[in-house]
Amino acid sequence: MHHRRDIVSYLRAARRGWLPTALSLSIAMLAATPPAHAQAAPQEQQAAVTTASPDAIKQREQELEAAREQQRKATELQEKLKADIAAIGQDRSKLNQQLIDIAGQVRSVETRIADAETRLQPLDGRERDIRASLDSRRAEIIEVLAALQRAGRRTPPALLVRPEDALQSLRTAMLLGAVVPELRGRAEKLASDLGELVALRKTISTERDALARDRDKLKEDQTRLTALVDERQRQQAAAEKDMAAEGTRAIALSKQVGDLQGLIAKMEQDLKSAAKAAATANLQGAPATVNGKPNLDAFKNPARMSPAVAFASAKGLFSYPVNGSKIRDFGGSDGAGGVQKGISLATKAGAQVTTPCDGWVVYAGPFRSYGQLLILNAGGGYHVLIAGMEHISVNIGQFVLTGEPVATMGSTSQVASILATNASQPVLYVEFRKDGTPIDPGPWWAANEGEKVRG
Repeated sequence: MHHRRDIVSYLRAARRGWLPTALSLSIAMLAATPPAHAQAAPQEQQAAVTTASPDAIKQREQELEAAREQQRKATELQEKLKADIAAIGQDRSKLNQQLIDIAGQVRSVETRIADAETRLQPLDGRERDIRASLDSRRAEIIEVLAALQRAGRRTPPALLVRPEDALQSLRTAMLLGAVVPELRGRAEKLASDLGELVALRKTISTERDALARDRDKLKEDQTRLTALVDERQRQQAAAEKDMAAEGTRAIALSKQVGDLQGLIAKMEQDLKSAAKAAATANLQGAPATVNGKPNLDAFKNPARMSPAVAFASAKGLFSYPVNGSKIRDFGGSDGAGGVQKGISLATKAGAQVTTPCDGWVVYAGPFRSYGQLLILNAGGGYHVLIAGMEHISVNIGQFVLTGEPVATMGSTSQVASILATNASQPVLYVEFRKDGTPIDPGPWWAANEGEKVRG
C-alpha cells in the first residue's frame, strides 16, 4: 500500500507544479517496483484484482494452452518410450547402453542447473543492492531528472515506468547538452547505476530462461530413465524368480549383525544370490591389460558380465556416484567422535546416483544408521559401499556397470552421523574396502572430467 501512496503523492506534487508529471511517475515506479521475479502476489489478491481484466483472461488462456501443450508432449514422450522399450526387447546390451547414456545426460543437466543457480545468486544479490541504492537516493533522482527536464530542449517520453526509460531520459538529456556542469557528475552516476541494472536484468532473464529449459529437459530425461530402470528390473525379475524373497531375507539377515563388515560377510555366506555373486567375483581373473595399463576399450561393451578392468588398476578413472560437493573426507572427523572411513557428498534433492565401477550387488536395503545402503563386490577383494539414498533400484545378485543408475537421493539426509550436524541437504556416503578394511578412495577418483570412465 505504501508504494501506491508514494505514487499518488508524486502525482499530486506534479499537479501543483512542483514536479513534471512524467518524471514523478517515473521515479515512483522505478523506486517502488521490486525485481520482476519477486513480484508474486497472493493468489487471492490476484484473483480479486484481475477477475474482469481482459489481460488476465488472455493470460489464463495462454496458461491453459501451455498446460495442454505440456500434456500433449508428455503423451508423446510416453508413446515414444513404449516404442523404444519394445524395440530394445530382451537385448540386454542395448538396454544397458540406454541406461548409461540417459543417466549420463541426467548428470550433465543436473550439473548445468547447479552451475546456473550458482551464477544467479550473485546476480540477484547485485540487482537487490542497486535497487536499494536507487531507492535510498529517491530524492536525488527526482531532483536530477526534474532539472534535466526543465533544462532540456526535448521532454522525456511520457510515463517513464521502467529503468530503461529513466536511463534513456538521462542519456538523451546529456547528448543534447542539457546538463549543467554541476549536475553532470550526478547524472552520469545515476546513468551508470541504471545501465548496470538494465544489463543485469537482461543477464538474469537469459540465465533464468536457460535454467527453465534445463529443468524441462531434466524432467523428460528422468521420465525416460525411470521407464528404462523399470524395464531393467522387470527383465531381472523374470530371470531371477525368487528375487523378492531374497530381498526380504537379506533385510532379515541384516538385523542380525551390527557393523558393515559383518553385513558383507553375512550376505556373501548366508544369502544365495549374494553368495553366488561373491563366488563369481572371486572366480573372475584379473581383466587383461594393454602394455600393463587397463584396457579402457572394455568399458565400451555394454553386454559384459564381469568388470571391464581390475579394481586395483582403475585408479584415477572413477567419477563420484552423484553430483555434489565433498563435505567430509577420508580420515577426517565423522561428526560423532570417530574417524571418517569414506567420503560424504552433499547433493541436490532427488539427484541421480550411478555406480562408480562395475560390480555385483551383494546388499541393497536399509541398514542401521546408514539409511538405504548399497554394497557392490568389485572383485579382487574390493567392495564399494554407497549409503544415504532414499530409493535403490537394483537387486541383490545383479551385475551393474560403471555409470549405470542404481538409486536416487531424497530431500534430506538419511545417514545418522550427517543428521547430527543438521545438514540441510541430502548427503551420500561412499566407502571403499579391501579385504574388509576401509581404504582411502582418493586415488581412484579422476582428477578431471576427461579422465572419467562412464561405461
